[in-house]
This record gives sequence, C-alpha cells and structure tokens, in this order.
Amino acid sequence: MRRSIAGLKNILVFLLTVIFAFFLNGCVQPVKYTGVTLRCAFIGAGDYEHIYKNIPEFEKQTGIQVEIIYKSNHFELDKKMKMDFEAGTVDYDVISDHSSFFSQYIDYLEPLNAYFTAGDLSDFLPRLINAGKKNGELYLMPRHADISCLHYSTDLFNDPKVRLEFKARFFRELTVPNTWDDFKEVALFFNSPPAIWGTQFAGKEEALTGRFYEILVSNGGEFIDSMGNAAFNSPAGIKAATMLHDLYKAGAMPPDMTNYLWDDLAKNFQSGKIAITPEWYSYYSYFQDEKNSSVAGTFDIAPLPMGDAGIRSGWGGIHGFSITKVSKHKREAAELIRFLTSKDNSFIEGKIGYLPVRNSVWDRLINDASVSSDPFAKKRYVIAKEQLSEDFFTPPLIPEWIPASNILFPNLQKIITGEIDIKTGLDDSAEQVNKLLAEYS
Repeated sequence: MRRSIAGLKNILVFLLTVIFAFFLNGCVQPVKYTGVTLRCAFIGAGDYEHIYKNIPEFEKQTGIQVEIIYKSNHFELDKKMKMDFEAGTVDYDVISDHSSFFSQYIDYLEPLNAYFTAGDLSDFLPRLINAGKKNGELYLMPRHADISCLHYSTDLFNDPKVRLEFKARFFRELTVPNTWDDFKEVALFFNSPPAIWGTQFAGKEEALTGRFYEILVSNGGEFIDSMGNAAFNSPAGIKAATMLHDLYKAGAMPPDMTNYLWDDLAKNFQSGKIAITPEWYSYYSYFQDEKNSSVAGTFDIAPLPMGDAGIRSGWGGIHGFSITKVSKHKREAAELIRFLTSKDNSFIEGKIGYLPVRNSVWDRLINDASVSSDPFAKKRYVIAKEQLSEDFFTPPLIPEWIPASNILFPNLQKIITGEIDIKTGLDDSAEQVNKLLAEYS
C-alpha cells in the first residue's frame, strides 16, 4: 500500500514537471485577444512619449491593437474630454486622466474596481491610489505622481561674493528658503533681468490656480470651506496673491509670465535665466542634458517652502489612465492600462525623472542610485518620496475644481499685473465660484 502511494506521488510529480516544462518552453501559449483595436486619447510630447514606444510589445503579447487618435497637453486634452463627453461623440476606450480632472467625468468613466484586485493594487502607495477614487470607486489608475520641489542655481547660491553681499544686506547667511517669506526675499535679491530673473510661476489656467492654492494652504487657508463655500479670499489667500503681485511688480518674474505653462517654465530654467523656482521633478533629465541644458550640473533641489501655518507646500497630482463608459472593450482596455502602469514602465519613467507610484519601483530606484557616483541621484528620490509621504495634497476632488479654476485664474492674472486690486479680485472670484457651486449642487 505504501509503495502504491509512493508510486502515485512519483507519477504526479512527473506529470507536474512535464506540464511546467511545457509552460516554460512556450508550448502552452497565453490566451490572446483577436480583432480588438483600442482607441486612445493620451497626453503627449516630450518624456510622456517614452512608454508609448513599448506599446508594440503589448500588441505582440496580447494581440490587441492600439491606435492613439489624439495627443496633447492635459489642458487641451481636458477641453476635448469635456466637449466629447457632453456631445456624446466619444469613440475611444482609454484616456490619459489626472486627479485634478477626473471628477468632472465620473458619469462617463468606467469604475476600475472590477478589473484590478486588491493584490493588483497592493504595490501602489495608498495615498496615491486614493487620489484616483471617488465614493470608494477607483476611476483613475496611477501612472506617475506630480509634486514640485525648489530648483535653484548652485552657481549663485555658492558664489562667495554673492553670499557676502547677501549677508551684508540682510545680516544673515544665504540659505535655501524654508518659508515663502524667505523665498520672496531671496528671489528679489537675485533678480537682475534680463540676464537673471529672481523666479517665475506658471501664469495661466489650472497651473496658476494650483500654485496659488498650495501657497494658500501653507498659509492656513482653504479653497472651499467645510460649509462648501469659496474661502480663498481669506487673509491667507490675500497674502499668497500679494507675494505673486509683489514679485511681478518688482520685475523679479519675466514680463510675459502670464502666458507661461509648464514647458515654458522648464525652458526658461534650462536656459539658466531663473535663480530659483518651484518646478516638477519630471523635468530632471531635461535639465541634466549636458548637450542642450545650460544648468546641467549647476542646480540643486530642496523641498518647497512652508507658509505662515507651518505647512509645507505640497500641491500634487496623479497622472493616470481611465476607461470610458462607452468602451466596448473594457477588459482589453484594462489590460492596456495594466501594461502601461507596470513595474517595468514605471521604472522607465522613474529613470527619466517622473515620480513612481509603486513601492517596489521606489525601492529599486533608490537602491540603484545608492551606488551612483552622483550623490544627487539618490538625493532627489529620497526628497521626492518624503514629500509624497508627508506633504502631498491634491486640490479638492470635486467636479467644480477646473470650472472654479477657470473663474479664478483670469483674476489672478490681473492681480499679478496690477490691473485690479488684490482683495477685490479675490472677492469677485469667490462670489462667482459660489454661484458655480450653487449651480452644481
């Protein structure tokens, strides 16, 4: 009897070994989808394109064809999304999405919970996954995170003559600003246009609203209060807007900054024209390109400053992907999202400078950077992960965020350039936003 049982065990082990060998040698092929083409509307240009180059591998693995029918920056993409959703002309399956935008599209998006298990999501940083949720449902699968840090010229900060001049004027050592008051003082000190402007900020659309918002929060203010009313016209908001106005009035920002979005700002800093600026980590490889960048090897980074409330600025967001509700290929769309947000693709983007959303990718990047001869390699990862863990906050996850931003930023532009009074501009914006909120409620 014992011999019979032993014999059966041996046969079972042999059969399992044969089956496993078939899988290893490719004799059992994975199930492929046939006759499916996914149409996609993606954020494009620059370093966003790198992982799209891997899509042919996805097509080879799955048999699913991918057609990218539209590519643009997120602001233009957002305009297209709203127009197409409202007109009922959506004919695509997967879209690039963002934590600042997706709440507007909830009625037109497919919840992702049915396609990604808790195990699938366990490698993602929890607060970043939560930034793509609404009412417990996941609508936005994270691709990478955004949070800014200070970028500053080490040529200026380390120059002995500059340091002596600063100390003679302010009776303290020149250090990287830890508060927004310090930031303003340092930016004004370094200002020497047109060779060097003290600083710069994005000057339009949600890019401007977001910068104002994070300084507002760091000063102890709120964009929307607990009663659901606009609250950015508070003393905290007035101080945030005053700083932007004062820097512009002093000529410490480029005169055309109200036309700037992110790529314009990056181009300016890369040219060596800006002393210190809040900037996104994602431009790291662009700034360090020794062939094309004037600041390669001559800049450093630090966390963003704190405001009057002792809160460190940390406005951030999540780039990711969503599935449209009208898609006829939702499961295949989920497979494409799974591929684009995989560990390998996340690592590729992390090496470029985007901030990963997976713990395992953070560990790999920091470990690789630990043996680098460049101490800056590890530093930026350590600071970024700390910011995402301690300082990260999104705008209010409400459908009205972008419409409210579209009301506020034109008045912020006029405040900055001195066309309207600071309090009047904020009060007028708050009144209009409250009307908007009442319409949505």
